[in-house]
Amino acid sequence: MLKNVDRRLLTILSIVFVQLAGAAMILPILPLFAEREFGMPPATITLLVSAYFAAQFFAGPYLGQLSDQYGRIPILVISQLGSAVSFFMIAASGGVWMLFAARILDGITGGNIIVAQAYITDITPAEKRTEALGYILAAFGLGFIIGPALGGVLSAWLGARWPFVIAGVAALITAAMSWFLLDETITRQADGQRPKRRRRLSLAEVRTNSSLLLTLVIGFVGQFGLGMLQSTFALYGSAVLFAGSTDQVTNLGVGLLLGVVGAGQFVTQSWLIGPMKRRFGDGRLVIIGTILRGLGLVVFALVSSPWVAAFGSLTFAVGQGLMMPPLQSMATRTMPDSQRGGALGLFQSSVSLATIISTAIAGVIFSLLVSAPFLIGAGLSLLVIWPALILLRRTQAGQLQPQDIPGTAN
Repeated sequence: MLKNVDRRLLTILSIVFVQLAGAAMILPILPLFAEREFGMPPATITLLVSAYFAAQFFAGPYLGQLSDQYGRIPILVISQLGSAVSFFMIAASGGVWMLFAARILDGITGGNIIVAQAYITDITPAEKRTEALGYILAAFGLGFIIGPALGGVLSAWLGARWPFVIAGVAALITAAMSWFLLDETITRQADGQRPKRRRRLSLAEVRTNSSLLLTLVIGFVGQFGLGMLQSTFALYGSAVLFAGSTDQVTNLGVGLLLGVVGAGQFVTQSWLIGPMKRRFGDGRLVIIGTILRGLGLVVFALVSSPWVAAFGSLTFAVGQGLMMPPLQSMATRTMPDSQRGGALGLFQSSVSLATIISTAIAGVIFSLLVSAPFLIGAGLSLLVIWPALILLRRTQAGQLQPQDIPGTAN
């Protein structure tokens, strides 16, 4: 069966997995490292997390557009080298300023996933693009199952700084893989010179492209709910699901429930999304995924049993996995092929902005009412069903084609 799979797709997915597993290794230890080594309070640690997403928000569209202009491979390699340097900076850090500088650098150059998505759209026919983009989320799920556990083990065995060193080495490995194993997909001119300069997306093009705006809004809301969940789930587990339990039981339980999210996303992208894409199409998958995500958040808001919460974790993960890849695929179809990277960059900036805002306010909302972050996320999921229905109608009518959008002629 693998002989029928594009070698380039397998290679880029391997690169994404190694990169994400390396990055995920630092997730469970970075907050504790900042607290124990530098005495940073929780509010500052939260800003450390937000700094990465803020930098990625501003840099994302430019990285995607640069990959349209100069090629996927150079930008992919540069972004991975930036991640490597940032991890090494954390490992060698001697002050809070260096931690912030490292996270901002990683955010600025953290367009490797955007460029990997653009590369996949380059090598994949339009009718298979949703399934192929889904593999990215499968790599996400697998990387986030293995990475945090590996980071915890390495930290216990080798010390708090070594996981950052190993994550940096993993980023260097992926940079080498990108350079030596991947073929460039951006067409060069016959004279062998640099690729023809590709026109950047203008604000007017984005503002008048209502289909692209709809995908950005739905993506924003989807990521907003995920950010609220991520930033408060451990607190929710301690206060509700594992109330009265020891710290060890609480930590294990929360970790296992988050592991269910990663496993559910991996299974969804590996086995479910392909058949469901063929059966329902992109537009319906966005709606189905949105409903399932909302249901998962409702479960979290209403239950106090860890076993029932596991069902919520699985439902949320499946919904997230079914919703985001077709939405990204639809975003690429709202623009000409020469601007797919720019469209994906805008999409990534939209979800990054949602992450920045949601993680910044979720703690305050949680302090007012434990279930409020999940109820708000579920309510927002309900609201975006309407724009998702508009996209479905346009998809069925064939109205997502770039030539139907004013101002996109080359």
